[in-house]
Amino acid sequence: MRKQIPSIKRLIILLVWIVVGLGTLASPALALTDEQKFLSEVWRVVDRAYIDDTFNHQNWWLVREKLLKKPLENREQTYEVIQQMLTSLDDPFTRLLKPDQYRTLQTSTSGELTGVGLQIALDGEKGKLRVIAPIAGSPADKAGIQPADTISKIDGVSTEGLSLDEAADRMRGPVGSRVILTVEREGRAPSDFLVVRDRIALNPVIADLRTVNKPGSGEPVKIGYIRLSQFNANATTEVAHAISRLEEQGAEAYILDLRSNPGGLLQAGIDIARFWLDQGTIVYTVNRQGVIGSFEAMGQALTSDPLIVLVNQGTASASEILAGALKDNKRATLVGERTFGKGLIQSLFDLSDGSGLAVTVAKYETPNHTDINKLGINPDVTIPLDSIRSDEVGTQADRQYATAVELLTTDSMVAAGAP
Repeated sequence: MRKQIPSIKRLIILLVWIVVGLGTLASPALALTDEQKFLSEVWRVVDRAYIDDTFNHQNWWLVREKLLKKPLENREQTYEVIQQMLTSLDDPFTRLLKPDQYRTLQTSTSGELTGVGLQIALDGEKGKLRVIAPIAGSPADKAGIQPADTISKIDGVSTEGLSLDEAADRMRGPVGSRVILTVEREGRAPSDFLVVRDRIALNPVIADLRTVNKPGSGEPVKIGYIRLSQFNANATTEVAHAISRLEEQGAEAYILDLRSNPGGLLQAGIDIARFWLDQGTIVYTVNRQGVIGSFEAMGQALTSDPLIVLVNQGTASASEILAGALKDNKRATLVGERTFGKGLIQSLFDLSDGSGLAVTVAKYETPNHTDINKLGINPDVTIPLDSIRSDEVGTQADRQYATAVELLTTDSMVAAGAP
């Protein structure tokens, strides 16, 4: 019996340890607050969808754990912490959109907007607020703000350190209210622009038929001019209608004006490329696993007539997808300036409180597998954009447009039916 006592004691101690251990494992975890749950919701979306699985070379799980230890007393405070978390990715396109900002974005892609009418981006190298393009006919456009301008102040407040959404918030306001934008332009001293906010009608297409005489012979050539200002929900239908109408009117060649078009819906850019292409790759997409997908032209184009595409520094995103597809498939000649260089694709995610999250989920490459992010697309014919009035765009006072007309009225291009 004496020899068994130590074994019994060890057994009892072991049983006690197991019970205590199980009790510890079974104890409920500390419940998360509503603010912590919301932060975790955003973290999970980025964790699952973001294109860079190194999360800018940081331990993404540890980022969440550290932030959960911060006092989160209200939703505004949580928004600020989430913004800090997203800023650590060093990607200005992955961002939180508060409920009012999210509604504004959804409205703009649906075809209506209120504000100054500027598409903006953060210059990654300099951290400055850069104008991609003013929306055609918008208050900013009428005030004279141009692509590649830098906005250094909004109503006297420096834009340095502001996020895109913070800058956009400062430029929003009631219809009829005023905002002063301090603009820096290459070769000029900073100047103030007074902009009166207004409701902006986003009909993205202007189209008409123009008859131009060939140099020398005087023979008339009918050119369809289509200016596309944004890839919103109306863009695909409006461009299709414009091409069909111009074909019925006898168009022999086309000018597609994508200047100062900041992009918009990816699918709209792909669908519009199919209007001009019978076959061929439109764009390649590359996700975080390096998996390459593609979108193809797969039907009869609406026209095979010669095509010139006008581009400038404000031609961005979906506009670059369309321009790159037409250039690489040798369907069009690009005239103008090097494009903006946004080769990243974002998806929008609805969040539980009515806000939204824009997350970079992939990058794209042109049909020739060219990554244009931060590089842009070089035109076939480089013509600098002169400083012209908005009512001179698409006229002979517009050198880029005039060059396109000149190219389209040469015998070789008209006879070839394509570049």
